Amino acid sequence: MTNFLSADLIGYFAACLTTTAFIPQAWLTWRRKRAEGVSLGMYIILVSGVVMWLIYGLMLSALPIIIANMVTLMLAMFILVMKLVYK
Repeated sequence: MTNFLSADLIGYFAACLTTTAFIPQAWLTWRRKRAEGVSLGMYIILVSGVVMWLIYGLMLSALPIIIANMVTLMLAMFILVMKLVYK
């Protein structure tokens, strides 16, 4: 039980760090109304990968993976949409 609890805590902490990493980019792009420094190809690949991670988390019923990838998907999609809108 202790290993499971430790693994979950590490998972939640990792999820928080990797997910919040997208917030500065989303904020900057929205605030400046420009996305020229954002790679369209990278975000298309990233969103595709995050969708796969979300499906994987759902298949395993792994809450840290599900939560992290749901939030990451929203942030990455937000940045991707802004990239397309601010072309």
